[in-house]
Amino acid sequence: MNPCDISLYAILDPARTQGRNLIEMAQSAAEGGVTLVQYRDKSSDTRQLVENARAIKSALVPFSIPLLINDRVDVAMAADADGVHVGQSDMHPADVRKLMGKNVIVGLTIKSEQQAREAPLELLDYACAGGVYSTLSKVNPSNIGIEGWQKIHGVFKDKNAELPVGAIAGIDESNLADVLIAGADGAAIISAIFMVDDVTAATRRLKSIVQEHLK
Repeated sequence: MNPCDISLYAILDPARTQGRNLIEMAQSAAEGGVTLVQYRDKSSDTRQLVENARAIKSALVPFSIPLLINDRVDVAMAADADGVHVGQSDMHPADVRKLMGKNVIVGLTIKSEQQAREAPLELLDYACAGGVYSTLSKVNPSNIGIEGWQKIHGVFKDKNAELPVGAIAGIDESNLADVLIAGADGAAIISAIFMVDDVTAATRRLKSIVQEHLK
């Protein structure tokens, strides 16, 4: 398992940046204290995805913050990203490992207890369970809430899983502490970082909550 810090995990999506420059957004979040960045882009063509990923990675290098690519293993490989995050309908983690090797970070979205039971722990470096709360950044058929998140987390505990498990969807300053108190090793956050006017200031406030509850 490759060590990765998911305590303040920023998901950078051009659809959720108020039209601002992706590189500047990544730098601002890095200055605020994010620990991991995922580039998620469902609209750009492949060449643009690779160019954006390379530029974002270059912006994060001075901060020693890893860059993951959502879903697109080909883009991650072309841009020399630090890993990928996949969902339940994306490429299987076993195939990701075949293509990218054992030294990259691989994360998986978990939406149910059954998916947690079936998760290939030996292939993963972290998991994110959700969606916990309502969010405008993605359509979730239902929200699992804190109780649902804890049930999923309980499956990983029963399996003696050592990988960090984060929470995702609708997390902001008002509820970040709640998911951390519930046992999350961190939270994946989009709008509360990239849809605000001052990205760095908002990130620092979130960082202070993480530091208070994950001492």
